[in-house]
Amino acid sequence: MNVLIVEPDAALSDVWKRHLSRSATAVIVASTQNEAVAALQEQDISVIILDLMLPGGSALAVADFASYRQPEARVVFVTRNRFFSDGSIFNLIPNTAAFVPAETAPSDLAAIVEHHGQRAA
Repeated sequence: MNVLIVEPDAALSDVWKRHLSRSATAVIVASTQNEAVAALQEQDISVIILDLMLPGGSALAVADFASYRQPEARVVFVTRNRFFSDGSIFNLIPNTAAFVPAETAPSDLAAIVEHHGQRAA
């Protein structure tokens, strides 16, 4: 299973990557919209961990491209604010699997990824 982390905070993406790598997951890290789109063009991705407030780009554009390019890929949005806290993200982006705070424990995030990665396979 390949996981794409799209997170501009290198320290945070590194923590997530270490937890995900323990479960024999191949992890690709992108810090920008362009890097994420390139990864989606080059790799088969099962799950995308995507910062909803991607600076200098659009997380919704990445998720939309993923639904076109790799419709089976599931998106786990992470956020530091309350935007979309009403659950409307699930109506906007059809491949949304989860919507969690950025402070979610890395082990919990890894469990979410494993669960949805199995469903995407």
